[in-house]
Amino acid sequence: MTGSSSWTRAVLPLCLLGVLADEERSYGYALLGRLTDAGLANVKAATLYPALTRLEEEGSVDVEWGAGEGGPGRKYYRITESGRARLRDEGAAWARFAATVGTLVGDHAKEAEGES
Repeated sequence: MTGSSSWTRAVLPLCLLGVLADEERSYGYALLGRLTDAGLANVKAATLYPALTRLEEEGSVDVEWGAGEGGPGRKYYRITESGRARLRDEGAAWARFAATVGTLVGDHAKEAEGES
């Protein structure tokens, strides 16, 4: 996905909650992989881990240490009920926001895509 890295940073917590809502638990490297597979290939560990820490501090995710696969222990992240509520609320707000932006820039964006 192209676009501003500030856009990615702004929406990263919501995207992380979305990924974690689909999994029992996950760890940082796997989360990076899921984000990349979804099209957010520009997310770096230096951006990911502070976002996860903020989600933990806000009560949206729980953290636990577990055994790694043949290596050192890993920090696993799990979405909380508070995180699920946040995902529902902010996800709905994001959908409304994206629709509004799409309405305002839609035709211009289509023109630009046709030029590439």
